[in-house]
Amino acid sequence: MSELDLKRINTIRMLAADAVQQANSGHPGLPMGAAPMAYVLWTRYLKHNPADPKWQNRDRFILSAGHGSMLLYALLYLTGYDVSLDDLKQFRQWGSKTPGHPEYGLTPGVETTTGPLGQGFTNGVGMAIAAKHFEAVFNTPEHSIVDHWIYAIVSDGDLMEGVTSEAASLAGHLRLGNLIYLYDNNHISIEGSTDLAFTEDVGRRFEAYGWHVQRVEDGNDLDAIDAAIRAAQAERSRPSLIMVTTTIGYGSPNKAGTAEVHGSPLGAEELALTKQALGWPQEPSFLVPDDVLAFFRQAVERGAAAQAAWQQTWDAWAQANPDRAALWRQMVEGEIGDEWEAHLPVFGEGKVATRNASGKVMNAIAPYVPGLIGGAADLEPSTKTYLNNYDAIAPGQYGGRNLHFGVREHAMGGIANGMAVYARLIPYTATFLVFSDYMRPAIRLAALSEFPVVFVFSHDSIGLGEDGPTHQPIEHIMSLRLIPRLDVIRPADANETAGAWRVAIQNRHTPTALLLTRQNVPVLPGDARAIWDGVERGAYVLSEAEGGDPAVLLIATGSEVHLALDAQKLLAERGVPARVVSMPSWERFERQPQDYRDSVLPPAVTARVAIEAGVTLGWQKWVGPQGAVVGVDRFGASAPYQTIYKELGLTPEAIVESALAQLERV
Repeated sequence: MSELDLKRINTIRMLAADAVQQANSGHPGLPMGAAPMAYVLWTRYLKHNPADPKWQNRDRFILSAGHGSMLLYALLYLTGYDVSLDDLKQFRQWGSKTPGHPEYGLTPGVETTTGPLGQGFTNGVGMAIAAKHFEAVFNTPEHSIVDHWIYAIVSDGDLMEGVTSEAASLAGHLRLGNLIYLYDNNHISIEGSTDLAFTEDVGRRFEAYGWHVQRVEDGNDLDAIDAAIRAAQAERSRPSLIMVTTTIGYGSPNKAGTAEVHGSPLGAEELALTKQALGWPQEPSFLVPDDVLAFFRQAVERGAAAQAAWQQTWDAWAQANPDRAALWRQMVEGEIGDEWEAHLPVFGEGKVATRNASGKVMNAIAPYVPGLIGGAADLEPSTKTYLNNYDAIAPGQYGGRNLHFGVREHAMGGIANGMAVYARLIPYTATFLVFSDYMRPAIRLAALSEFPVVFVFSHDSIGLGEDGPTHQPIEHIMSLRLIPRLDVIRPADANETAGAWRVAIQNRHTPTALLLTRQNVPVLPGDARAIWDGVERGAYVLSEAEGGDPAVLLIATGSEVHLALDAQKLLAERGVPARVVSMPSWERFERQPQDYRDSVLPPAVTARVAIEAGVTLGWQKWVGPQGAVVGVDRFGASAPYQTIYKELGLTPEAIVESALAQLERV
């Protein structure tokens, strides 16, 4: 390593150490140990334009080990992104661009939100799948307009997480040769040596997954790192893992190689000793030598030139391929228009399971929404989420729009997030609602990051019947409603399902969870388009009380809306006028103006009953502290669904009884 290289690498190390010290919080160890591999990647290989962080043909870099965020922030500042030295000095402070873990949409140049270990690794697999799809759809023998890599730095902790095993297995199966991960193999986690719990042969595991694996024994050997990246690029038919042995907290005389430097500042004394050991000036803090900054800032000119050259290629390609250019604008810029909406199916009388209705809607609009790509966790025959006129993405064949995720719910969610952030795609996933627990961290990050993923969940209640309590979601509907910025929609019939998909496609900065029935439910009376508008608003008056103002409000979601309609008739026979409100989405209803909410749920009507085949906790928000909730506060059972509903008290008669009790109260 030359003196100039060392000086530049030490600049990265000391920016990280100074920022963590000033914040009195953070993780200096990874940036100090991984700086050499990041330096080689960013200065010799990474194709990017700091002046246009969203250039579509850029390489993607993911810091999956997001706790080492100062490594990324230092590189973003040094290479000329809209991240200043003052931003580094505000590390981990309120309102800064440099939070404790990287957040997509907050810091220019951050490709995805990382921190929960394994998520960045998995997002990268999604980006690689999306990139391969774009290569297959857009590249021609004459013009290659999609030609880039997905890079990441991953950690011991990442590779311990189960989600990375799921994602790595699928990446190997699909032969994603555009994926290159650098493994910061420092043998230290929070509790101490990884020998405490992680002694497997990682390299052989990844080789078994079908990855190309290389080992660099000295994390400071720039030439060896360079050669490994070059060899990984030459391996076009397999994803690559480069295992780089590093020393966490490199340069710290007393803390390097120990858990003490993982997640705590060095301390003033040790920081001074570290600077002395590395031959770095004690003052000023946040020192960036002029020649070092000038070297890194060459990335601005290189990036602009690379993008300009690509734009020339793109322009020639677009002129020769106008139809593909129009498709590019749809998938990259999100210009899907509104033709798809005209093809939403309208359902007539009869009974249709909402999962089946969802499948019909998806296939009707798919030709007009080219970014709609996804699949199920080995449950497509049950979730009805296959796009019939399109191929499946498979090893070496990436032009299809159906993805077989296998039984990998957690990775499925993370991969969909990576696809969503790659371009203006609308990826979807599918599994049973009860298995949303397996993918909850990815759903949460989709909401935090505002990724427009559509999470399809079928078998949404005890209505699935004989499979029993292990497969019957009880707490899951309410649990998903707890996630901020997630639109949870539980449609009552086929037309509400079409309205739910209409909302999901229009949601460009919000993930959507669609909760669908296994059992057949009647198609609701009324105009389908009015029902769609009701779904868009989250709740609406489905059936007005006969003979005057309502004495009681019956508020229901999903399949239980039909129970409410039956109860309304029984109450009418007793001379009790009841209004039925279908409330497919709490979140969307909450965003409506107060006057609309009051028109649907008049404050003067305090006799209210909510009906949902799930836990009752939370419904007090809409029925009031004294209101009644007909729900399920226990696990289900194995039996025909009609029997389960009856035995657990989800019947029109039970609703009537609750309504009459409410009227007595008021």
